[in-house]
Amino acid sequence: MKKDLAALIASEMPNLSKGKKRIAETILTDYDKVAYMTAAKLSEMVGVSESTVVRFAIDLGFDGYPEFQHAVQELVRAKLTPNQRIRIAEERLGGANPIENVMTSDAEKIKYTMHSIDRAAFAAAVDAIVSAENVYIFGVRSSAFLAGFFNFNLGMIQDNVRLVQPTSSSEVFEQILGIGKRDVLIAISFPRYSGKIVNALKYARSQDAMVIALTDSVQSPLAEHANCLLTAQSDMASFVDSLVAPLSIIDALLVAVTQRRGDEVRERFDRLERVWDEYDVYAKY
Repeated sequence: MKKDLAALIASEMPNLSKGKKRIAETILTDYDKVAYMTAAKLSEMVGVSESTVVRFAIDLGFDGYPEFQHAVQELVRAKLTPNQRIRIAEERLGGANPIENVMTSDAEKIKYTMHSIDRAAFAAAVDAIVSAENVYIFGVRSSAFLAGFFNFNLGMIQDNVRLVQPTSSSEVFEQILGIGKRDVLIAISFPRYSGKIVNALKYARSQDAMVIALTDSVQSPLAEHANCLLTAQSDMASFVDSLVAPLSIIDALLVAVTQRRGDEVRERFDRLERVWDEYDVYAKY
């Protein structure tokens, strides 16, 4: 997938045939419509053959139309306003049943993520979390809920977990000021990406901390600042992105860390159960 698709298309424009130039111009002006079109639908819209659309994608350096379409979708998701997202979702769904459509799509996202995630990066992330002096977890806006879930459950099995909860850019740095080379920052962000997250990653790297980024692709602005990059597909459901795949990665991290800590975790939960029982933390039936 190309880093700046719009710039790539513009640079190739002088070398394209008339038909391919029409494709390029359509993409640059109506990328929000093109992103979820099949090659056949795009060819019909532009007035060229379907094979010309496929060759256009290959000429730009993609393996085929599906990879090219994914790049257009990444461009779209980073730039669309909520109302534009709603319009595109309505066009895609039509009168389809939202339950079947959304849940089927979510299942496909998890399957795609399972096959595409970097296993070595995942293993390195687990190593870092287990051996860290402090683990900072940071997510804002919709990703804040993922960060909160991760913080709550990781905090159940180790004491060194800190949730970064800023209300201003300055508070980000106040909360991670002491981060250092024995610490880990787990940053979570999906389109539209948070500038606070990117700045926090830059600072953490400048302090030699280990940075684990959970985001949607290698094109994410988080990627270039991460030691470990974990990517999860998070396509649009409507004005929001589906976050089932990143949540599944968080679940997998929690399971892996629990397995690594073994008896330590079991002893910890035995103690917790005794405390919960003594102080009636949970209702008894």
